[in-house]
Amino acid sequence: MDDNAAIETGAKLSPGALAGLRVVDLTRVLGGPYCTMVLSDHGAEVIKLEPPQGDEVRDWGPPFNADGDASYFVGVNRNKRSVGLDLSKPAGREVLMRLLEGADVLVENFKPGSMEKWGLGYEQVLSKKFPRLIHCRVSGFGGEGPLGGFPGYDAVLQAMVGLMSINGTETSGPTRLGNPIVDIATGLFSTIAILMALHEREKSGRGQYCDMTLHDCGMALLHPHAANFFLSGKRPMATGNPHPNLAPYSKFTTKTCEIFVAAGNDPAFRKFCEFLGIPELAKDERFATNGQRVVNRDALTEVLNARFASEDGHELTRRMLAAGLPAGPVLHVDEAMAAEHTAFRDMVAQIGEFRALNTPIKLSRTPGGARSAPPRFNQHGRDVLLGRGFTEAEIAALENDGVIVAARRK
Repeated sequence: MDDNAAIETGAKLSPGALAGLRVVDLTRVLGGPYCTMVLSDHGAEVIKLEPPQGDEVRDWGPPFNADGDASYFVGVNRNKRSVGLDLSKPAGREVLMRLLEGADVLVENFKPGSMEKWGLGYEQVLSKKFPRLIHCRVSGFGGEGPLGGFPGYDAVLQAMVGLMSINGTETSGPTRLGNPIVDIATGLFSTIAILMALHEREKSGRGQYCDMTLHDCGMALLHPHAANFFLSGKRPMATGNPHPNLAPYSKFTTKTCEIFVAAGNDPAFRKFCEFLGIPELAKDERFATNGQRVVNRDALTEVLNARFASEDGHELTRRMLAAGLPAGPVLHVDEAMAAEHTAFRDMVAQIGEFRALNTPIKLSRTPGGARSAPPRFNQHGRDVLLGRGFTEAEIAALENDGVIVAARRK
């Protein structure tokens, strides 16, 4: 896909709520790139500085696109400009410092201590040279404490913070969530942290350091299980599809598909029973209140599965929604992508051959979203440096010395 097609598609969007924001992105894999993608979706200029081997998720496939980049990379790096830069060389760090002149945000996910070792620590160097800079570090556990400095990966953190223990069923044992929820949540929390710091900078004129960890962000996802534990003192256990605090709030079987039904309170349950033509169920002492329904969940599930057995799940849940009863079919990913409401909400972006999930953030005056396809490695190296005041001779010298890396080193 060429740049012209990407620009033409992006021109349909507004400049974005974050237009004019300049972000230097030193992240790779998922948490950090997810954060910078959210910023870029809404108009921030994101310069992705990649090491000589590139962001390693370019190789996390198949599938791969026509440029040889894996779907894992393609899914979270749109709208960015790529520069191949070797920060292990002093000249590479000098290039970074020049790129930070006038930048608003630096996002990186190096092992804690790496920036400091290179003479680029926030407290000692960056905050003094660039007092308005927001420096966001994404790491596994932070730089200090019993686990400080240790590496962190999504599934390992799912295990360590308790998320796996409450996922799965009684018989499956602790189970990894199917998507990298800790990485994605860390990206989202990091975006929030950056926007908060930018808002505060409007008053103080000063930047600050955002210390974001997979550990903390993973723990922040433990509602209501942590809240249940704090109040009851009992260890939360995996319950499978049912909600630990509500019933019915689970998956059921119909003639055509599985469905998920949620009745959040007693009036909703009574309405639910009326809709199904079994109003007497809401008067049964086993099911009259939510607390009783949670205790007698298995008996309730048996009654409801019998009631749903002859129904078309797709048609039934549509009628339930129209009646104000939360319910929906259990769809596969391809079915969700092809759904009419997905198209109506513009949740699949397409730019030429590039397709991806679009932004869920819908702003009335400054809409954002996919503006350009993910960059090839170092696709914008020369353009970025020329735009930041580097001369042709300087760029040629940097390329000659292997500081600016034209092609990935395998």
